[in-house]
Amino acid sequence: MKFVEAQRIRNLPPYLFARIEKLIAAKKEAGVDVISLGIGDPDRPTPVHIIETLVREANNPANHQYPSSVGMLTYRQAVARWYQNRFGIELDPETEVVSLLGSKEGIAHISWCYLNPGDTVLVPDPGYPVYSGGAILAGAEPYYLPLEPEKGYLIDFKSIPRDLAKRAKILFINYPNNPTGAVAGEAFYREVIEFAREYEIFVCHDAAYSDVSFDGYKPPSFLQFPGAKEVGIEFHSVSKTYNMTGWRVGWAAGNAEAVEALGRLKSNIDSGVFQAIQYAAAAGLTGPQEIVTEQNAVYQERRDILIEGLNSLGWNLEKPKATFYVWAPVPRGYTSDSFTELVLDKAGVVITPGTGYGQNGSGYFRMALTIEKERIQEALERIKNTIGKVTF
Repeated sequence: MKFVEAQRIRNLPPYLFARIEKLIAAKKEAGVDVISLGIGDPDRPTPVHIIETLVREANNPANHQYPSSVGMLTYRQAVARWYQNRFGIELDPETEVVSLLGSKEGIAHISWCYLNPGDTVLVPDPGYPVYSGGAILAGAEPYYLPLEPEKGYLIDFKSIPRDLAKRAKILFINYPNNPTGAVAGEAFYREVIEFAREYEIFVCHDAAYSDVSFDGYKPPSFLQFPGAKEVGIEFHSVSKTYNMTGWRVGWAAGNAEAVEALGRLKSNIDSGVFQAIQYAAAAGLTGPQEIVTEQNAVYQERRDILIEGLNSLGWNLEKPKATFYVWAPVPRGYTSDSFTELVLDKAGVVITPGTGYGQNGSGYFRMALTIEKERIQEALERIKNTIGKVTF
């Protein structure tokens, strides 16, 4: 018997990292010692005090009942306290914060809250695939905004056609940016807020990498700028900051109406985050923050090794100020896909094709800094020995 998929599922492209995982598995099965610079999954351990909190709270029978769909007030208070300490932002934990099963879940579901079939959503290209994926599942039509290196990978709002801006319902932004590593400053965020007000567009800022930064740089929050809470919401999680990607706990914060709508949706489709995990995440947010500084130093050393190694092979890359990604052009004569396949086949090194992040990622690839520096050095040596110096 054959069942016909719903059109919304047929409209979805294959998820990029699912394909990468299959390629890695195939190479490993063939006996290849694969070095993966593909998926941005922190390799550093979760801080001990967070794990100890989980263990303690998991042993409390009260935490094994259904949690609140919007999150325990204790957890939401911890999020609000973190925003106050980190950015000087005041949030009402009862009305301006909602818990998420990781920020990815909320990013996908916010489209269900505000988009009807046929609506237009503005999506950065290259960008995290979930921005468009969630919109497609809601029946909306993504309009892709090119992020260009000449403009610092910032959205050029002046290039957006006026009639399109009038139709758009949601704008997704993401800084520090995945996959490019680009950062945004005050002028950009003020322009976002002005644009949103003029066209009555709801802004969704993905701030997952706000605390992975280098050389003394501290990325701002969208919410710290005047008017931000009137026009938008910010998604974040403990995944990258405290090495908790598998724990699946995050939040959305900002506009109270949007927080309520997202919480109402979630109350109908999930039963919230395991309370012991919420307590553990709160321990991370309110506990000692030295771990963040220490691990950023580790990522910075890896960044320097990778950038300097690539530049010695013919690239001319600047060191990104944030995220644990390096975004680089493919050499002359290659496409994103053909170069990543060559590197995997000849060197046993996994890198991510830029096309996985959108059409405007064509001609680029992404490398993640989430493996030990010795393995990064070995990956560079393999590329040097099998591919040699490159030209552009």
